[in-house]
Amino acid sequence: MACNYSSLSSFSAIPISSKSAFPSSSRCNVKSRICCSVGGTVAEPKAINATEPLLLDAVRGKEVERPPVWLMRQAGRYMKSYQILCEKHPSFRERSENVDLVVEISLQPWKVFQPDGVILFSDILTPLSGMNIPFDIIKGKGPVIFDPPRTATDVEKVREFIPEESVPYVGEALTILRKEVNNQAAVLGFVGAPFTLASYVIEGGSSKNFTKIKRLAFAEPKVLHALLQKFATSMAKYIRYQADNGAQAVQIFDSWATELSPVDFEEFSLPYLKQIVDSVKLTHPDLPLILYASGSGGLLERLLLTGVDVVSLDWTVDIADGRRRLGPNVAVQGNVDPGVLFGSKEFITNRINDTVKKAGRGKHILNLGHGIKVGTPEENVAHFFEVAKGLRY
Repeated sequence: MACNYSSLSSFSAIPISSKSAFPSSSRCNVKSRICCSVGGTVAEPKAINATEPLLLDAVRGKEVERPPVWLMRQAGRYMKSYQILCEKHPSFRERSENVDLVVEISLQPWKVFQPDGVILFSDILTPLSGMNIPFDIIKGKGPVIFDPPRTATDVEKVREFIPEESVPYVGEALTILRKEVNNQAAVLGFVGAPFTLASYVIEGGSSKNFTKIKRLAFAEPKVLHALLQKFATSMAKYIRYQADNGAQAVQIFDSWATELSPVDFEEFSLPYLKQIVDSVKLTHPDLPLILYASGSGGLLERLLLTGVDVVSLDWTVDIADGRRRLGPNVAVQGNVDPGVLFGSKEFITNRINDTVKKAGRGKHILNLGHGIKVGTPEENVAHFFEVAKGLRY
């Protein structure tokens, strides 16, 4: 398979009139180009004739001319427009729980890069307050769980999540995003997986060693299973809620499941992931579900057992090997190292071509193997999208 991309020399930044209301450092959407706020440009997509976005067609195994592309954390701290917004709204909880801000932030990369997936700006911990687990996300520290549930009595106090009551802003934001994107890209929702949510909750926040949750798993497994069950039931509801309000695909993040050995993954993660997938597919059989677990090279065959439609690979897995191990019936996503975006444009181009060639034709979503890193040059992200959208099978 040959990977061809449009010549970069055919694009150039478009100067802004001095009378423009926009700052001189910004660029605007002008006819045949989408312009990056730092000067890079991405070709604007042609008029969409298909009834479904490219990403959905690719996941379902339909014939597509190129792999769809979006990037985890494509809305975030590397973008100048997001940094400016953060100065006005320094609280992450406000930014992720206010409808107008959620929509604005979610659309920032869409307006600049035109990715094939527009993901909701939110956090996997957003449901916790509605489950009677108070938390906050503090700048410089990350998530903080104020009263970690670590006993059977604590877990009994955890409520099952009712998204309509607890996070109506999520549904409103997804509905608006669906209208704004207008089927030119797939609107993506996401949730945290039970074990990953339990890890944050029991550890009291982020962790390096996961000793508290492993102590509970190995000393009092019934307590952990009770909490995992509540998260599984709640996240299935949350996925259905997102789909009913506009999400066209939903990604499940099991970021910390790879802290488990394979045998413990089979007890504390796999059954609950499978339960979520089975439950959602009963009511939403055509909703694509994507599963991402960082560092999951040793668990790929087990991830397949969850029944998801797409397995998202991190960069430590050779994507050709991942394809072979997963088989032809599941799509793959990924898996360029986020660090590549700090390299030269030539290096970025070569790595994209290599990844797409190894992934093979069809049932592949081009993405990073993890989220975009803070400090990533915005012009390099623009270049990534430009090259990716110029590819042809």
